[in-house]
Amino acid sequence: MLLTIDVGNTHTVLGLFDGEDIVEHWRISTDARRTADELAVLLQGLMGMHPLLGDELGDGIDGIAICATVPSVLHELREVTRRYYGDVPAVLVEPGVKTGVPILTDNPKEVGADRIINAVAAVELYGGPAIVVDFGTATTFDAVSARGEYVGGVIAPGIEISVEALGVKGAQLRKIEVARPRSVIGKNTVEAMQAGIIYGFAGQVDGVVSRMARELAEDPEDVTVIATGGLAPMVLGESSVIDEHEPWLTLIGLRLVYERNVSRM
Repeated sequence: MLLTIDVGNTHTVLGLFDGEDIVEHWRISTDARRTADELAVLLQGLMGMHPLLGDELGDGIDGIAICATVPSVLHELREVTRRYYGDVPAVLVEPGVKTGVPILTDNPKEVGADRIINAVAAVELYGGPAIVVDFGTATTFDAVSARGEYVGGVIAPGIEISVEALGVKGAQLRKIEVARPRSVIGKNTVEAMQAGIIYGFAGQVDGVVSRMARELAEDPEDVTVIATGGLAPMVLGESSVIDEHEPWLTLIGLRLVYERNVSRM
């Protein structure tokens, strides 16, 4: 089976593929202080509970694909693959790795690996033109042309960052649970903040995506809008532009990139 690891700034998502099917997944916090040995113990604890894998670290794993937005974690995961999965083919997404998606930006090396991987999966699953909205630490909007090219995107503060900023900077405000309130017009401070977050971000998504779609295609209706990321479900029901929800888009992209590179190793 293929182990895929998507390291974000706040959370790390792991997925286990049996062929094209994701059969297990885990979400853990991203901690840049963890060493390779600590990460190996963590992986063993998670995968040791799965019935299709053996008790020893690496049993049942035929390949590994990793992308990371945190360089220190990528460094330690590279050491994990070397020390604990030495006989297992591993693909770490970085410059030089074949993705099949041309990057048409001023400096392709600046684009986060996860954003390119999302584009890979979007092209494979839905074709182009497409826009991927990823609700992570930042909310990112990534544009894919009709020819399957990554042409650029938008980066905005994420939902959790905004909630935290309100709680820290607002003298009479506090941290709240991100949840849908009873109505747009809040009857108390918590509901008013929840409404601002949920409906504010839905409005942001609709506005940004609509503007991007007009630049991306002659007919904006031809653009497929895909939502992903852990907080996407909070906005799905309120946004009018999202066509598809694929929670495992990045993991699927990692599987595709692994398949495109493993034969070259």
